[in-house]
Amino acid sequence: MRQLIVRWATTLPLSDPTVVNYKNERLLMHEQFMLRALHISKNALPSCTPNPPVGCVLVRNGEILSEGFTQAIGGNHAEVEAFNAYSGSFDDVTAYITLEPCSFTGRTPACTSMILKSGIKRVEVAMLDPDPRNSGKGIQILIQAGINVRVGLCDSDVAKFLTPYLGKS
Repeated sequence: MRQLIVRWATTLPLSDPTVVNYKNERLLMHEQFMLRALHISKNALPSCTPNPPVGCVLVRNGEILSEGFTQAIGGNHAEVEAFNAYSGSFDDVTAYITLEPCSFTGRTPACTSMILKSGIKRVEVAMLDPDPRNSGKGIQILIQAGINVRVGLCDSDVAKFLTPYLGKS
């Protein structure tokens, strides 16, 4: 089994009463934002098929800056929609994405390239993309570029919804 190395530098203060300790991380706020990304991903259906319905939320200091979901086939992926909808600095911004960003060019450019160009430094991903063209490659590209990435936030909730749509594009 391949081991995936994941880095994360948390910025939440230890005394913050709005978060709880889960798997040695302070995640309650993070979970709320990933669940928001999951909620908006449902707006992608049915027009996004055969691509999976993905959601992305950009957050700074507990405030949602922008959101995006996968567009109709050949249109923007969720990450591109969210990043395009936000025009400010990416300092201290975290992206919450329900599925690993694509690392290959198909009908659209690779989302990892756009993420790298943005200058964002933190990305939360619910689950890896099982597509053999991606399958951990997107995460590795982000990590190698110095982005702090964590995989697995709300993974069971996201997988329950997303799994039936995977492997069809």
